[in-house]
Amino acid sequence: MPNTAEIIYEAARQLPDGLAIEALHYIEYLRQRADERNTTLDLIAAQQASMNHTWHNPDDEVWNDISTR
Repeated sequence: MPNTAEIIYEAARQLPDGLAIEALHYIEYLRQRADERNTTLDLIAAQQASMNHTWHNPDDEVWNDISTR
């Protein structure tokens, strides 16, 4: 059974050049969006690691019970 990339390849081979280019642009867009999402997740993880000492300390505990209405 062919994998997804092979199925996409076979479908793209049957397209006229103009549509194949459009499909390629869409694939590139999806790849870029996934890369940006991964970068964002990496930045969030880095921020959390660097801010742990600020967010989790005895002096800051008083703020944990404040209502946020």
